Amino acid sequence: MSKLKSNAAAALEDLLRDGMTLAVGGFGLSGIPADLIEAVRDSGVRELTVVSNNMGVDGKGLGILIQAGQVRKVIASYVGENKLFAEQYLAGKLEVEFTPQGTLAERLRAGGAGIPAFYTKTGVGTLVAEGKPLAEFDGGTYVQERAIRADVALVHAHTADTDGNLIYRYTARNFNPVVATAGAVTIAEAEVIVAPGELDPNHIVTPGVFVQHLVQATDRVKDIEQRTVRPRAELASA
Repeated sequence: MSKLKSNAAAALEDLLRDGMTLAVGGFGLSGIPADLIEAVRDSGVRELTVVSNNMGVDGKGLGILIQAGQVRKVIASYVGENKLFAEQYLAGKLEVEFTPQGTLAERLRAGGAGIPAFYTKTGVGTLVAEGKPLAEFDGGTYVQERAIRADVALVHAHTADTDGNLIYRYTARNFNPVVATAGAVTIAEAEVIVAPGELDPNHIVTPGVFVQHLVQATDRVKDIEQRTVRPRAELASA
C-alpha cells in the first residue's frame, strides 16, 4: 500500500496537537524537511517540544517555528545561529535542554531501538550531568541519559519509494536516519520518489517499516547558513 500523500499538510492531518514532541532531521539548513516544517507552522499548533540538532536560522528552517511563537521547549546541541532563539531563551520564554551532539544522536537512536536509557562519559562533571543518575563502570564515572521518543518525526530524504524506503544524499544524511526511527509516527519528504522495487536494497538507509507517510518535496533553493568560498587554484595562480 502506497504511503504517498498529496502534500505535507495532508500528511500531518490529524497528527498535530498542542504540547506534542516533534523530532526533526537536518543539520543547520542541510537536509531539513522544509515543506513539513512549513506545514507545522501553517497548522498553528503551539507549545511544541522540538528535538533537533539545532534550530535553523532566523526566518529559515526551524527558525520559522520560533518566529511564530509555536515552540515551548527545545532539546538541541547547538543554537548559536538563531538570534531570535537566543532572545527568547534569555527572556525566559523558551525552555532549552542542551545535549552534547553525540549524546543527542544516541538518545534518538536508543529511542528507535527500544532502549530506554544508556550511560556515557560525555558531560560527567558538567551542568549536563546535573540531576542525572551516575554509575561506575570499570573504574570510570558515567552519566545516565534517557532515550528520546517523539510523537511525530519529520525527515528529509533524497530518494524514496512509495513503500517508504529512504536514501539520503551526502551530508544531508546527518541526523535524519536516527530521527526517522525515533517517532511514533514518521513522515518523510523526498526529492525523488520511485515505485517499489526500483531502489537497490544495499543503498537503503532507512527501511520503510519506520516511515508511515511520504510526500514529494518541493523543488526549492537549498539555503546555506554560512557560505565560505576560496579562489579556484587555476584562478589564483593566473
